[in-house]
Amino acid sequence: MEELDCEPAVTLIPGVNSKKKQMCFNWGPGEMLVCETLFNKKEKSEVAPSCPLIYVIRKDVDIYSQILRKLFNESHGIFVGLQRIEEELSGKSRKTQLVRVSKNYRSVLRACMEEMHQAAIAAKDSASGHQFSSQVSILSAMELIWNLCEILFIEVAPAGPLLLHLLDWVRLHVCEVDSLLADVLVSENPSKHDSFWNLVTILVLQGRLDEARQMLSKEADASPASAGMCRVLGDLMRTMPILSPGNTQTVTELGLRWQHWHEECERYLQDGTFSASPRLGTLCKIMLGDEETLLEQKELLSNWYHFLVTRLLYSHPTVKPTELHIYAQSSLDLFLGGENPEPLDNILMAAFEFDIHQVIKECSIALSNWWFVAHLTDLLDHCKLLQSHNLYFGSNMREFLLLEYASGLFAHHSLWQLGVDYFDHCPELGRVSLELHIERIPLDTEQKALKVLRICEQRQMVEQVRSICKILAMRAVRNNRLGSALSWSIRAKDAAFATLVSDRFLRDYCERGCFSDLDLIDNLGPAMMLSDRLTFLGKYREFHRLYGEQHFAAGASLLLSLMTSQIAPRSFWMTLLTDALPLLEQKQVIFSAEQTYELMRCLEDLTTGRPACGEPYGQGPQDDEIETTKVEMLRLALARNLARAIIKEGSLDGS
Repeated sequence: MEELDCEPAVTLIPGVNSKKKQMCFNWGPGEMLVCETLFNKKEKSEVAPSCPLIYVIRKDVDIYSQILRKLFNESHGIFVGLQRIEEELSGKSRKTQLVRVSKNYRSVLRACMEEMHQAAIAAKDSASGHQFSSQVSILSAMELIWNLCEILFIEVAPAGPLLLHLLDWVRLHVCEVDSLLADVLVSENPSKHDSFWNLVTILVLQGRLDEARQMLSKEADASPASAGMCRVLGDLMRTMPILSPGNTQTVTELGLRWQHWHEECERYLQDGTFSASPRLGTLCKIMLGDEETLLEQKELLSNWYHFLVTRLLYSHPTVKPTELHIYAQSSLDLFLGGENPEPLDNILMAAFEFDIHQVIKECSIALSNWWFVAHLTDLLDHCKLLQSHNLYFGSNMREFLLLEYASGLFAHHSLWQLGVDYFDHCPELGRVSLELHIERIPLDTEQKALKVLRICEQRQMVEQVRSICKILAMRAVRNNRLGSALSWSIRAKDAAFATLVSDRFLRDYCERGCFSDLDLIDNLGPAMMLSDRLTFLGKYREFHRLYGEQHFAAGASLLLSLMTSQIAPRSFWMTLLTDALPLLEQKQVIFSAEQTYELMRCLEDLTTGRPACGEPYGQGPQDDEIETTKVEMLRLALARNLARAIIKEGSLDGS
């Protein structure tokens, strides 16, 4: 895409004088923060900023309009549907489907425009009403441009049908005549209505000759003196040749018939048939395509493209698509009479010149958001009209505009979900852009976090999944929700954080004497292998379950293995040995002599402070009465159990 022809507009911030005050700013994905700063290299100043506010400048404010959000939501479904049916499209059905998609886009656009119009009428203050009216004008211009692009680029209508499409285009977008027609018809005497002749003239200018004939018949009934002239003009309107959709005649045949009809109109005018009624004579001149007479109707035509289509209808009905730009340029020059064209005029002229890239460029500059150019370009790309236009920075025009539009959606708290699908359908840079934007989504609630997480998991975005899970795990720890924190750390496959949370569980157990979130710990499954501490937590909980179910032998073996395998933290050894006391005092011998020796070794390691394998040198237990009592009780219980085990094992060997 070429560079802009003009400098971008300057955005003024109220209350800020950037010439006198130094400004600082920070860019975000869809907005910028601006504020004054006291930083000054030359001198220190204690004076407070004259504008102590932080301003948020958004590059795409339309996404915050409630009505326009409906446009974004509805068009998203059409866009996704188009991408899905792309592989199924071929031949004539392809063109039909693409035209249908284009009409769907325009239907959504028009519905949004109607709702915006109603909002403008119902506005409680003039500022809101003006804002809504301005949006209506923009949406109307967007539909006008889209409709013309649909006719010229998607339907690709040939000579003959082309004019019919252009007539429908003008009638759809110059629709004031319908309300005027209704006003005239409901009056007591339509032919005497102040706007009667303006109505008839507009109907002729729009090629609505059947309705114009009906109005002339009312004039003939009310004024017998002009009845004959009305009948002649009505017959000319009725016999005007035009290529209807179901007509099989060729363009050449149409041209010959039209030439004969044109000569007949000119003969009636030259014979003075309408000399007694200048208004009827003016209508006849319009039907002859007289440029001077047409230009006299500027107020009724209202714009140059209406003038163009009327001129083609009555002067060049078999115009070819390749000739359109010639008549469009001359019509623009004649109608404006030397005035500078508006941006809309330039866009329409570029369309008539079949310069698609210029249309997209002008629309990008003139319109306030990327919705229009992104969706139109995508549709034209599916029509194979943009295949040769790649941008110098590694992407094509379609993808560039879709990326810009999706980036704007990600600045909104809920529309970001739509942006995901647009990134998905950008094969070159979409994945990278999605990764960058999705990391910036504020995870305000767990429900929103789950949505983001699901999106990342569906696309195998491993780093983003891990990052989100870490954030949620840390948040859960701060809120003392250890079960949730452990669940998120497991989902993130973060061994270090899982170890941290496991330590918190063990510390809570030591303080309270019971575990929280038992369902989670009981169902860790293979996830407990993520870290040694998590494995210990799961196995230690399993020991408590076995003990509760009175499976003492299995519980004792598990307890001993936790200590000898070195996965239990040394700080927790005393707790494990204390848990062994009830088993040592059971009537039946639970620990064998060998197992008892292992427990004794662990106790001596703990009391003498000798480090175990893989553990840093640790200090012994605190020398207080409680610890001393525990150690003495353990030694006594171990000695008793050892004696009982030796006797039992010796008697078994003797027998």
